[in-house]
Amino acid sequence: FGLVVPVILRNSEETESSTRVLKKRMRQVKNPFGLEITHPATASVTKGITLTPDCLEDCILTCYWGCSVQKLHEALQKHVYCFRIKTPQALEDALYSEYLYRQQYFIKKNDKEEKYCQLPEDAQVVDFGPVPRSRYPLVALLTLADEEDREIYDIISMVAVIHIPDESYRLSCRILYQYLLLAQGQYHDLKQLFMSANNTAPSSSDAPPGERSTDRSLLEKAGLAEDEPELHEETSKDCVVCQNGAVNWVLLPCRHTCLCDGCIKYFQQCPMCRQFVQESFPLCSKKEQDEDESTHI
Repeated sequence: FGLVVPVILRNSEETESSTRVLKKRMRQVKNPFGLEITHPATASVTKGITLTPDCLEDCILTCYWGCSVQKLHEALQKHVYCFRIKTPQALEDALYSEYLYRQQYFIKKNDKEEKYCQLPEDAQVVDFGPVPRSRYPLVALLTLADEEDREIYDIISMVAVIHIPDESYRLSCRILYQYLLLAQGQYHDLKQLFMSANNTAPSSSDAPPGERSTDRSLLEKAGLAEDEPELHEETSKDCVVCQNGAVNWVLLPCRHTCLCDGCIKYFQQCPMCRQFVQESFPLCSKKEQDEDESTHI
């Protein structure tokens, strides 16, 4: 090809790779914590932020404004080697009060009420300085309120590091990191999966109400009108290769979730980004898929 680098040609007739991608062993655990940013476009250090928790049990939401970056990561290490951070007081002991302001809310089970967090006016904080910073704008801690629940769940608390725009750094509001803290002394950094999305063609239900009513009246006059069936939007994502099977496999380290059970065995490289796949794991087992299909039917 006129290149000075070696080129490896692959036989196009090969239907299955000789080297299989390793299947990563996974352990399913129940996460009792959920946290979302409501209206992130309106959030700022001076105007505050609205958070929406969604927890399976009664929890305590503690927000630390201007939390020290170094002290927070030292606290995570203390969770591993010293003591478990399963209460707000445990985190405060590990932080040595290296934060500017603290707010706390009691979250009832399955309560999705919005919680508004804001620095007090007398704090006189309009930014946290230039990048790189020594303080995170906001750190949110979710812990189980009932001591008995801490004995049931493997995950005993969740730490969310949130960026909030200010006068010095106007990056949009977002969750930078989320850490799940386990009762055994480990903590895991939550990662986003990159899912494939299908383009849905506009349906007749997207037409303006006036046009729909006019069309239906004409059909009724002609005696051709029928009861409109309920339209269910397809929520499953199709495999990017065969366009038939449901997406089920996560590829590592790129974290693209784009292959079905039938196509995963043919690829050593991600079909989305061409990165070599080191490991992969399924989102759900074959048994769970069959149960979902039978329930849907």
